Amino acid sequence: MKAALNAWHELPQLLSAFSELATAFIESSKNRPVAGQNIAPPELCLSDSGMTIEQLVKQFSEHIVPNLSVSTGPRYWGFVTGGATPIATFADWLVSTYDQNVSKGDGSIATNIERQTIRWLTELFELPSSFDGLFTTGATAANYLGAVVARQFAGHQQGINVAEDGVFGLDVAVFCATPHASMLKALGLAGLGRNQLIRIKTQPNNEATDIRALELALDNSQAKSKIVIASAATVTGTDFDDLIQIRALCDKHQAWLHVDAAFGIFERIINGANGRTKGIELADSITLDAHKWLNVPYDCGVFLTRHLDYLVASCDVPAPYLVTSKCEPDFFSMGVENSRRFRALPVWMSLLAYGKQGIRQWVGKNIDQAQQLADWFACSPDYELVYYGKLNVVLFKPKGQDDSATKRLLQAINADGRIFVSPGSWQGQKVIRAALSNWQTEQVDLDIAKSALTEIIKAL
Repeated sequence: MKAALNAWHELPQLLSAFSELATAFIESSKNRPVAGQNIAPPELCLSDSGMTIEQLVKQFSEHIVPNLSVSTGPRYWGFVTGGATPIATFADWLVSTYDQNVSKGDGSIATNIERQTIRWLTELFELPSSFDGLFTTGATAANYLGAVVARQFAGHQQGINVAEDGVFGLDVAVFCATPHASMLKALGLAGLGRNQLIRIKTQPNNEATDIRALELALDNSQAKSKIVIASAATVTGTDFDDLIQIRALCDKHQAWLHVDAAFGIFERIINGANGRTKGIELADSITLDAHKWLNVPYDCGVFLTRHLDYLVASCDVPAPYLVTSKCEPDFFSMGVENSRRFRALPVWMSLLAYGKQGIRQWVGKNIDQAQQLADWFACSPDYELVYYGKLNVVLFKPKGQDDSATKRLLQAINADGRIFVSPGSWQGQKVIRAALSNWQTEQVDLDIAKSALTEIIKAL
C-alpha cells in the first residue's frame, strides 16, 4: 500500500500539491473553456496496491482537471450558480479539515455557529425572529422539508400524527402555479404525490400565480387540508407571486403557505421588505439557497419555518444514544440527516467578511448586467429576447428559428467554451437561459459573451 493510512507526516506535501492545483485552476478560470469537453472517465483500473501521492496528483492533473467545468468562474451562466468567493472557499477548506458533525450541540461550538448563522440570515433578509431552521444540502432538501412539515400540519388539522402513523387517511390538496422541479420531487418523496398537485393558471405572459384562479381552486376544493406553494422568483422567468394576496387566501382556508425563494429572496436585500418579496415574512416556511447568490460552495441550502414544532415532530429521532437534555432541539431532530457537515461555516464567514453591503453590491451588479444583456438581445438582428423578468435570468433564442435551431445554438455556445448557458422552456417554445449570479462577472465578461454569441450564430 503506497499511500500509508497514518501519513499525516505527508501533510506538507499534500498542502503543497493542493496549493498548486487550486492556484492553477483559479488563475486559468477566465481563459479555459467554461465547460469540460471530454467528460468520459479515465481508463484506470482499481489497483490492489494503491498509488503514491505523486502518481495520484499526476492522474488527477492530467485526466480530471482539464475536463472540469469552471462553474466557479464569471461566465458560467447555466442554472443559477454562484461561484464561491475567496472567503467562502477558504471556509470550505476548513470544513473538511475540522470535519465536525453538526448534529448535536454537545462537544463542539459548530452547532451554535449554525444557529447564529441562521439568525443572521433572517436579519439579512429582514424576516421576523419567529423564523428558525437549519442548513440543508440545497433547495431540494429544503423543499422536501417544506413538504414534510406542511404534511405534518395537515395531519394535525385532521387529528393524524403523520410522522408516527403515516399518511393513510390524510386528505390534503396541494396548489401551485409554477413549481420548481425540486418541489415536484419533494412532493413525491413526501408521499403527497407529484401527479396530485393542482396546477393553478398563471398570469398572462408570465409564470406568476393568477390570484383569481387560485381563489377559485381553493374555494372549490373539498380537501380537509390545503397546502399552497408560491414562488419568489420562478426558475425560468424569475416571476414573483403576490404573497400578500396568497397569504390572505391561505388564512381564509387555513392553508399552509410554503414559499420557494431559492434565489429570489436575494431581491429583498436590494429593494427591501416592500419590494417584490413583500409578504414572504408571512409564509409558514421558506426555501433558500446559499450556494446560489450568496456565492458559497455547493451543498448549502436553508430551510426556514415559523412552526419549528411541526419540523421537530416530523424529523425527531428517538434513539437513546442521541437523546439530549437541552431545551433546544438538535439539528438531527430538524432535518433529513443525522450526520451533518459544518456547511454553515462558509456562510458564517461570508456574512462576517463581506457584510450586507458586500452581498448587496454583487447582487445588484448581476441584476444590472442581466438588464444589459437583455437590452443587447432586444436590439440584436440575430437574436430574439424571449423574456426578461427584471432579475438575473435572461431568456433568448435565434430570431425567427424553430426549436431545433435553438437546440443546435445552445450546443454550439457551450461547445465554444467562452460562456456556458442552460436550456429552458417558455410558453411552449424552447429557449436558452442565461443566469448571472457570480460575484466575479464584470463588463469584460459581457463583452466576451456578446462577441461569442455574434460569431457563433453567424457561423451556424
